[in-house]
Amino acid sequence: MSRGRAAAAGAAATLVWAAVEPLDKRLFRLDYSDVAMLGKLVTRSRLWPAAGLAVHAANGAVFGVAWRELDRRRGTGPLALALAENTALFAFAPAIDRFHPARGERGLAPLFSARGFAQSTFRHAVFGIVLARLAR
Repeated sequence: MSRGRAAAAGAAATLVWAAVEPLDKRLFRLDYSDVAMLGKLVTRSRLWPAAGLAVHAANGAVFGVAWRELDRRRGTGPLALALAENTALFAFAPAIDRFHPARGERGLAPLFSARGFAQSTFRHAVFGIVLARLAR
């Protein structure tokens, strides 16, 4: 698979993740959105949803390429890598809860909790599974 295809697959998998957010927010009863967290970090204007999607898709593209390179060297599956990333990044949840400029606003409920970790794990699993399917 080319780097371009890996980047496109990562970006697309992230957009699927974003599409699932409204459903998992109800499932986990937690009003936390990665799109809101990223978008409201970039801008506080009404354009935050577009900014959040753009930053999230760019992150997904970078992840797709990083996974491709790691997979070529080590045979690592995207689901395993996505879940490892989730565990590593969740360590930053207390800082997001405390220092994000839009903390407490719609879409930015406190994340650092068992429910938040479960929601984040679910999202990363969706991402890893979709990336694996698109990378075939």
